[in-house]
Amino acid sequence: MIVAIVRFPVDPPLSAEAARAAFAASAPGYQAISGLLRKHFLLSEDGATAGGVYLWDSRASAEAMYTDAWADRLAAKYGRPTVEYFASPVTVDPDSIS
Repeated sequence: MIVAIVRFPVDPPLSAEAARAAFAASAPGYQAISGLLRKHFLLSEDGATAGGVYLWDSRASAEAMYTDAWADRLAAKYGRPTVEYFASPVTVDPDSIS
């Protein structure tokens, strides 16, 4: 599995309430993305940085999402995103380790 961490600046900063509303509105759009296993929306304590932690079935699935067009759309709405990729060799949840 692959973890992608996406970050982007938010100017002006978002309040927790505004972020929750924006993220909740966009969340259904992620449910049908091929290869996406889980997404956690992120907001820094000061509201000036947002993003997500994505768990993907493969690097290819992740790269299919993070295109130049995707980055341009995000930059137009918030700020230019950065994407970091990590291998996830072990995952722990309350019920299992895989």
